[in-house]
Amino acid sequence: MLSLSISNAKKILCLGAHSDDIEIGCGATLLTLTRNNPNFEVLWIVFSAKDLRAAEARSSANAFLENIHSKNVVVKDFRESFFPSQTEQIKKYFEEIKTSFDPEIVFTHCREDRHQDHRILSDLTWNTFRNHTILEYEIPKFDGDFGNPNTFIEIDTAIANRKVEYLSRFFKSQANKHWFSEELFLGLMRIRGMECACEYAEAFYGRKVAIKI
Repeated sequence: MLSLSISNAKKILCLGAHSDDIEIGCGATLLTLTRNNPNFEVLWIVFSAKDLRAAEARSSANAFLENIHSKNVVVKDFRESFFPSQTEQIKKYFEEIKTSFDPEIVFTHCREDRHQDHRILSDLTWNTFRNHTILEYEIPKFDGDFGNPNTFIEIDTAIANRKVEYLSRFFKSQANKHWFSEELFLGLMRIRGMECACEYAEAFYGRKVAIKI
């Protein structure tokens, strides 16, 4: 359920299958929100990261949330690329989240994402948080599964640049991948900005909108 204002929210839940997903999908939005209001309570959960990737995840999350007074960064070790076979265990963990944290905003993966881990998290997000504002972010990758998002958040140039600089700084293990580049991340935000008549933006899928008159 998507309400039309997120600036007054108190609690934000960020869900990512892998250690750079949240940053790629909604990092600039989080930087913008937390710049304007440091009083958010943020629960940031990465479901699959080990060793170096886990260390990268924690360092990056703490940088993106550096202005937040109340934050909890959790890194789990579900087996990467095998989420469909671990659905029961992941679902149980979602139930644990629900009993301890009641967010106004949930950032999660897009339902149509072709990566199986991403789709599982998206489905379980909607199954668990039925009456919450859910924004599904997009991840660029080889599969070419971009769609037509319907929700855009304007990002100023300084924050757009900070997002891509953080991605390069904290995820050095990904530097050898052909798609992991500042040019790509900045270019995607420029395209989404063009689509909503601004310089840069991050785009989301808000599948349910409730309007109060």
